[in-house]
Amino acid sequence: MITASPGARITEAAAMPAGDWRQAWREAVTDAGELLALLGLSPLAVRLPPADAGFALRVPRGFVARMRHGDARDPLLLQVLPQLAELDEVPGFVTDAVGDLAAREAQGVLHKYHGRALLIASGSCAINCRYCFRRHFPYGEEMAAAGQWRKALEHLRQDPGIGELILSGGDPLALSTAKLEELSRGLADLPHVARLRIHTRLPVVLPERIDDAFTNWLATLPLQKVVVLHANHANEFDASVDAACARLRDAGATLLNQSVLLRGVNDDAGVLAALSERLFAAGVLPYYLHQLDRVQGAAHFEVDDARALALLDALRARLPGYLVPKLVREVGGDPSKRPL
Repeated sequence: MITASPGARITEAAAMPAGDWRQAWREAVTDAGELLALLGLSPLAVRLPPADAGFALRVPRGFVARMRHGDARDPLLLQVLPQLAELDEVPGFVTDAVGDLAAREAQGVLHKYHGRALLIASGSCAINCRYCFRRHFPYGEEMAAAGQWRKALEHLRQDPGIGELILSGGDPLALSTAKLEELSRGLADLPHVARLRIHTRLPVVLPERIDDAFTNWLATLPLQKVVVLHANHANEFDASVDAACARLRDAGATLLNQSVLLRGVNDDAGVLAALSERLFAAGVLPYYLHQLDRVQGAAHFEVDDARALALLDALRARLPGYLVPKLVREVGGDPSKRPL
C-alpha cells in the first residue's frame, strides 16, 4: 500500500460525506457556450467548432469549479473545450489509434497483452476529454456489460491464462454498483482471474461516485484490486478527490495514475513534477506518462518525442525515482506498451 502524505489532510478529507453522484452526473455542463460563460470567457464562443467537432462536450460542474476564472489557457479547460483544430485532417491521425478493433475477441472484450483481458464495460464517461483515444469507438456494438456480462465471462472462462481483468470504457464506474456486482458474481467461478484492474477518471472528475455502496462492493471482492486513475495536472485535485482516493485505499485498492502528455496542458517539467508530488500526497503512485495516441481530432495536443524525452530527463533530475512515471507509447499490435 502507498502511504499518503500529508496524512492529516487525507484523514480529514476521508470523513467528508459523498454526494449523490447520479445527480452530479445529470447536472454536468454539456454546452460549450455555457462553460465559457461560467468562466467569464463568453467572447471565445465565436471560435467554437460547429456541433462540438462531432464529439459532445461533457464536464462535471465540480471539475469546472477547479478551473481558473477568466483564463483561456487554463489547463483543465483546454482538456475539455472543443477547438476548431479538431476539424483539421492530419496525416497519421486516425479513428482507431491503438488497434482496438483488431484486438476484439468477444463482445466488448479486447485481448492485446499476455495474461490480461480488457472489458469495454461502458461507453459513457462523466467527462469527454478532447484527446480521448476512443472518441470514435463503436460503443453501441461493443459493450461487455450487455446481457449480464455473459459473452465476456464466457471468453474469460475459456482462457485460463487470463489472470488479470481490466475494466475500461468509456468509464467503468459509469455503471451502477449493482451492475458491477453482477460482474463479480460471474467471476466467482473463475479462479484463474486473480486481479481486477479498474481504469477510471471518475474519482478525479466526479469524486461523488466513490460512495458507500461502491466502496463496500470493492472491499468485499476476493481479488487483488488496482485502481488506475487518470489525472493530467495537479489542479485537478482538491479535498473531494483526496477523500475519494482515501476511500479507495481503505477498500483495499492500490492506486496508480496514468497521464497523457498534452501540449499546452502539462508539457512542462515543473507542471509534471507538481503533478507527481500532488498524486503522492493523495496516496497515488505515478505510473505511466503516455505519448498522445494519434486519434483523429487530437493532433493539436501532440508533443514530439524529443521534447517528451527532455521532460523525462528533467523529471529524473527533480524527483525520486518512484515519482517519475514511465514514458510510453501504445502501438497497435505490440505485446506491451512501448517505452520511450
